[in-house]
Amino acid sequence: MPFDEELAVAREAVSAAAELALRMQPGIVAEVKPDDSPVTEADRQCERAIVERIHRAFPDDGILAEEGSSAESASGRKWIVDPIDGTRDYVRGLPLWANLIALEQDGRVVVGVVNLPCLGWFCHATAGGGAYRNGDRLHVSARTRIDESIVCANAWRSLHDMPFHARLLEWISRFWAVRGMGGAADAMMLAAGAVEVWIEPVAKPWDNAPLKIIGEEAGAVFLNLRGGGDIYSGSGVLCVPALEAKVRAFFGVA
Repeated sequence: MPFDEELAVAREAVSAAAELALRMQPGIVAEVKPDDSPVTEADRQCERAIVERIHRAFPDDGILAEEGSSAESASGRKWIVDPIDGTRDYVRGLPLWANLIALEQDGRVVVGVVNLPCLGWFCHATAGGGAYRNGDRLHVSARTRIDESIVCANAWRSLHDMPFHARLLEWISRFWAVRGMGGAADAMMLAAGAVEVWIEPVAKPWDNAPLKIIGEEAGAVFLNLRGGGDIYSGSGVLCVPALEAKVRAFFGVA
């Protein structure tokens, strides 16, 4: 199957990162980066562990990773890595942090892996190959009405800067329920059919890349707050197809 080797390397890499992160977690202390986000020594060591495995297997591929690892691509491919997504959760002992890896080929995400070790979820997708959690195929919900749907909204600390913030509470009050436990966990619940809309108004490419392909291969629509589908715009939204028009109308994007 296409990308079997790449998926195997990504699986090995996130497993090693998860083992390392769990071993380092007791008593871990976070530093604050210039963008006000936290980082720990575990983030850095997990990134090194992931990047070393990828580079050993695919030395011509590029690297883009949250904590600064980078390499130019000689192959037209680039690995996008978030060693510990949800560092705040990791530091506080919440089970919602994840190890994220994606492969971009010629500008398209073709492999995505989301490992949530404390939840026991290993999610992955390959282009055209479907999305899976622990070996079971993922499919989005068939719900078509907002009043029957669940919306997950994250990055509440930054929502006051968004042009839609004054309308957000009224809009989400129309949903059947509102949740917001963490970017990767929420997005994987959407891919599994438990949630219908996921909003991450502040997101880097390493946050978006694996969630995009897993969501899309499960049947979801991925867009950003500019209306496009790229992972580099600084935001990410997943929704079931039946609610796409309503989501776009709320954000005012075509």
